[in-house]
Amino acid sequence: MARAEAKKTTSDLIIERLLAWGVDTCFGICGDQVNGFFESLRTHPEMRFTHVRHEENAALACVGYAKFTGRPAACVATAGPGAIHLLNGLYDARIDGAPVIAITGLAYHDTVGAHFLQDVPSDRLFEHACMFSERVMGPAHAITATDLAVRSALMNRTPSHLAIPIDVQSWTLEQDTVSDKNVPGHTSTAGQRFEVMPPQEQIAAAAEILNSCRRVAICAGAGARGAGAELERVAEVLGAPIVKAGLGKDCVPDDSPYTTGGMGLIGTSASQEVFEDCDGFLIVGSSTPYYDFWPRPG
Repeated sequence: MARAEAKKTTSDLIIERLLAWGVDTCFGICGDQVNGFFESLRTHPEMRFTHVRHEENAALACVGYAKFTGRPAACVATAGPGAIHLLNGLYDARIDGAPVIAITGLAYHDTVGAHFLQDVPSDRLFEHACMFSERVMGPAHAITATDLAVRSALMNRTPSHLAIPIDVQSWTLEQDTVSDKNVPGHTSTAGQRFEVMPPQEQIAAAAEILNSCRRVAICAGAGARGAGAELERVAEVLGAPIVKAGLGKDCVPDDSPYTTGGMGLIGTSASQEVFEDCDGFLIVGSSTPYYDFWPRPG
């Protein structure tokens, strides 16, 4: 390996790999169990860092960035209580389908589980909130773990998490052992877009149902983003107003002639009238929790 590469720390390798994936924005707050990662943030100005007042703010800002740009961001917190504070934002990301990368500190690698200061196993703690949650074992593991974390976040639209012991954060490749099975290049930043398409018979069945209705209502959510033109064409063909769930606010403009605005607790009276008067209901990319406002069967 090149001498310059050997001098890179675990944190350097993670940040540079995040940048290679296009993750160039990080929110967080410093702490003594994440000092090695913050040193790498200091020496990598390409990673835009926003210092916040509280770890929960970091996670929620990260989620907001991901929701409204469509691009993943990172958030970082120290071990123990600092890491735990991220969970509110990470659960928000999990429920709303936002790709984020959480990075937390851990106790020294040889004191984990020994009741050292802030000895909370965040890799296990975050398993329910994050589809991918792993402990980084050293610089030889850093690139692989980062690739898998970002890939999972992008493909599954969920948060991912990397937990790094405080001493491992500053280890260089010279201080690590690379196993024979760790073949260079077995992961990459070659992320691929994919789309889920229903079978044609399901599309035909849905079209038959909608065509049999006289007053169709459309409820559009975050999953309709980027398909505004298609959504308006469907509204035109069906004569169906578009009611927007909270995260679907930008799927069509507020001044579109096809939309009645929002729904639910902060919705419009026109939207509620649409729901009360329809005999067909088309949901496009929404998992809104305000289904008590939806049309009632019968």
